[in-house]
Amino acid sequence: MKSIRALIVDDSSVMRKIVARSLRQADIDVTEVLEAGNGAEALGILRENQVDLILCDINMPVMDGLEFIKQLPTVEKAKGVPVIMVTTEGSESHVVQALSCGARGYLRKPFTAEQIKEHVVPILGGKS
Repeated sequence: MKSIRALIVDDSSVMRKIVARSLRQADIDVTEVLEAGNGAEALGILRENQVDLILCDINMPVMDGLEFIKQLPTVEKAKGVPVIMVTTEGSESHVVQALSCGARGYLRKPFTAEQIKEHVVPILGGKS
């Protein structure tokens, strides 16, 4: 089992901590969690750091999650890194939009550690 580095992108520092805790509660071997408060900040982090997984909110100031996903291909170190959207946006159109922009999965807030495991582990190829 490979340990992973995760980037959590959410404008709420409390939500970033909840997502990080949920990853660990889901028995995903996370060695490091990087955090960003919006998409622009996340792009800067990714230019300097390699990660294995990105969990990203949609609604954020400065640069939202959908714009962030559209910009990801411009960052060499982010190529091929799976993105899972974690958001309160529950409408079908938001799910479709996130997936069409390149997200590999989608979690609605509030979520459980079990839901994190169910959505994240298959995307990581069973590396938990």
